[in-house]
Amino acid sequence: MRIKSPAHCVAPPTGRNMALRELSSLERYLGLKKPNKYSTQGDNKVPVLQNSNGPPVVGLVTVACHLVKEAKRPELLGDSAESRAVVQQWLEYRVTKLDGCTKEDNKTILKDLNLYLQDKVYMAGHRFTLADTFVFYGIHPLIADLAIQEKEQYGNVSRWFDHIQHYPGIRHPLPPVVVLRNTIYTGKHH
Repeated sequence: MRIKSPAHCVAPPTGRNMALRELSSLERYLGLKKPNKYSTQGDNKVPVLQNSNGPPVVGLVTVACHLVKEAKRPELLGDSAESRAVVQQWLEYRVTKLDGCTKEDNKTILKDLNLYLQDKVYMAGHRFTLADTFVFYGIHPLIADLAIQEKEQYGNVSRWFDHIQHYPGIRHPLPPVVVLRNTIYTGKHH
């Protein structure tokens, strides 16, 4: 049985600090050989990368962007000025909207994302970026808590979510979520 956290849609109760798991997962996806050392600071458990080459790097988005640059994968931050701005916009959305959303916010968030993804394969257009990774992690608890019928109301989000959860190396450490049920056709034409 799964226990839902009251009034919040942030990290599932099993993950004391999901942000650190997300960063470790990102390291694996990027193929970084030497794992970094992380800690958290403050009541909100903001991730901190202990950087041996300088001062600590603080904040989920800042650390994630640092890791992408360290791995020499700049395309994950966008391949043009416009796409870089869109990636940054979605990374900020993750931290400011998704990480603190209440149950009352869920439908609005999913409705807005569904409309946005209507003509897009990925958050920043037609290429996988860091925005896809972190928006995926941010809405995973929302999608996991929805019934199949509710997921069908957000077809574009469900399509995008399912695509990203099957993207190699991204879903870990989160469990897979069934997003669409198989339709059984009766043979009758409607």
